[in-house]
Amino acid sequence: MFELKIVIYFAAAYQLNSGQKCENLHGHNWKIEVCVTGEKLNDAGILVDFGELKQNVSEIMKKLDHNVLNELDHFDDNTPPSSENIALYIANSLQTMLKNLEVKVTSVTAWESENACATCLT
Repeated sequence: MFELKIVIYFAAAYQLNSGQKCENLHGHNWKIEVCVTGEKLNDAGILVDFGELKQNVSEIMKKLDHNVLNELDHFDDNTPPSSENIALYIANSLQTMLKNLEVKVTSVTAWESENACATCLT
C-alpha cells in the first residue's frame, strides 16, 4: 500500500451558527492536507503523478479561495462551512475528479490555524 500527501493553502471567510464567537464573519488562511492511497504503481513506478493531484486540488481551491464560504452553493444551513464540512467537500470533490479508480482519497485535513484542524477520514 502506498500513500501520497500534498499540502495546499487557501484563504476564505465564513461564519457559523454556533452560539460562539464563530458566529461573527471572520476568515482563516486554511492549510489543507490531502492523502490518497493505492496498491498498484503505474509503469512509471508512481501511484499518481503529484502534478495531476495538485492540479485537481487546485481546481477545488479555486472555488473556495478568497470567497465567503457561506455564499457558495455547496454550503447552507444544513451543511455549514465548518472545518469538518470543508474537509468532506474537498475529499468528495477530489475523489470524483480522480481518473484512476484504484487511487482512493483516504483523508483530508483542514487546518484553520496552527493548532486547530479537522480531518475527514473516507
